[in-house]
Amino acid sequence: MTSDDAVIGCTGVLVIGTRGAAGPGEVLVRVRGGSETFLAWSAEPLAKGVPVLVIESRGTRQVDVIEWVDPLDASAGGTGDAN
Repeated sequence: MTSDDAVIGCTGVLVIGTRGAAGPGEVLVRVRGGSETFLAWSAEPLAKGVPVLVIESRGTRQVDVIEWVDPLDASAGGTGDAN
């Protein structure tokens, strides 16, 4: 299998939730100036619509993902103020 290193570090959204070790879901990833879908594997089940970060390519359009919260997203609830 050939790894697709261009996708590692990209973010996306699950269009089909993952089932952890029981099976993959599907993720729409912003990559190469567009969007592409990949089978998405995760250690824990993740629901449809969850934003994710691609942490590894399994080759053959399969990736490992983790849940992702953009630290620059003001709507995430944090103000950045430690006081």
